[in-house]
Amino acid sequence: MSITGEKPRLPSAGELEKQIETFLGYRKDHRTGVQVAFYGGNFLGLKYESILRLLAETTRFVKDGRVDSIRFSTRPDTVDTARLDMVSDFPVKTIELGVQSMDDRVLALAERGHTAKDTCDAFALLHERNYETGAQMMVGLPGDTHCRAIDTGRRIAALKPAFVRIYPTVVLAGSRLARWYETGEYEPLALDDCVTLVKELYLAFSRQNIPVVRMGLQTSEELDRDATVLAGPYHPAFGHLVYSEIFLDRASALLEKSPPGCGSTVTMAVHPHSISRMRGLKNRNIGILKKKFAVARIEILPDPAAGNDQIKIVRS
Repeated sequence: MSITGEKPRLPSAGELEKQIETFLGYRKDHRTGVQVAFYGGNFLGLKYESILRLLAETTRFVKDGRVDSIRFSTRPDTVDTARLDMVSDFPVKTIELGVQSMDDRVLALAERGHTAKDTCDAFALLHERNYETGAQMMVGLPGDTHCRAIDTGRRIAALKPAFVRIYPTVVLAGSRLARWYETGEYEPLALDDCVTLVKELYLAFSRQNIPVVRMGLQTSEELDRDATVLAGPYHPAFGHLVYSEIFLDRASALLEKSPPGCGSTVTMAVHPHSISRMRGLKNRNIGILKKKFAVARIEILPDPAAGNDQIKIVRS
């Protein structure tokens, strides 16, 4: 399903070839691998002939060396021995499971069509066949709570995914959730609360060396149209908000350990790629830290030797 709840039309052979050729024409960096990805739907839930056609058409690009492998997303309950046998002859490397939640009460309310056991069984089958297996989870679904979301994160981590994506639940015009929202049966998470929750999940996954490769919905023309999103924690830079809150927490902890003098200048060093995260959106973190610790100025310096999540206090 697409983000609007409408069933997407499968591309014809010509359309698929054109899309792949267009990307390959734009691609400049040959140091990283290239995958053709089938997203936005339930790939293994398609008709068998559709699955075979899409994989066969894409495999041609792998055979000529222009694409390295194939990846797709699918629902946990569509992963079984028969379907995996069917795709085993194709160069599929990565399979992402739309886990969403590991709480059966939440899954039932959201009518996701699968259970937590389905997710566990799917992971077992995919690990057995050595697929790179990712998990997609959602926070703020009907019936979800902060504790249930944290527990979902814990249970997903126990399944040892290669990576995780975390998506906030937003209310889209024309969806069943929109009707619940309009009648007061559903209340989406506030943006600040969602950022804090996803931050906790990110840190929990990071402690177990599980990469979180995306936080927040992918910006698209559909989502950027004001009429599409009725309510919920949608922000085009959601992931940046999460990283910024992490850096704010870490900077605060460092300054609490070694309090700066009132009216002083604090100089911090972070990796060049992390400067915007340290500053926060519109320098929000700088303003909060200056007020909290009564300092006159906060300077952020680039330090290529620093880790991506590391902050060094140079002087205060």
